[in-house]
Amino acid sequence: MAAGETRPLNEVQFLTVAEVASVMRVSKMTVYRLVHSGHLPAIRVGRSFRVPEQAVHEYLRESYVGVDAG
Repeated sequence: MAAGETRPLNEVQFLTVAEVASVMRVSKMTVYRLVHSGHLPAIRVGRSFRVPEQAVHEYLRESYVGVDAG
């Protein structure tokens, strides 16, 4: 799917904060900070958060700092 397109909810894969931290190789506290600051969208399920997997990939893609070969 192209960026900006939405998927039906039954196709969305959600990750726990621990899973997001593992994918991003950061601490769980860093993930909580990203969620609370609004940089990483999440839904609340009881007392925990779930983050759409696609949102993690988009965040990483937008945050990527490339090195110019020039």
